[in-house]
Amino acid sequence: MRYVKLVSFLLVIIGALNWGLIGVFNFDLVARLMGDMTVWSRIVYALVGAGGLVSLVAMAANDNSCF
Repeated sequence: MRYVKLVSFLLVIIGALNWGLIGVFNFDLVARLMGDMTVWSRIVYALVGAGGLVSLVAMAANDNSCF
């Protein structure tokens, strides 16, 4: 379970950095690297969303450790 939480934490960080770039510089790094809404970029977005859900469930379970 520790590995799952670590991967989900890293995915949330990647998503947060990407949204920060979009908000500040209007630059979507995932779209630039993977293509605009290609299968690969959609997979990255889906993995980031799944990582967010795992992190949310871990927080809700009162497990405040990230690792």
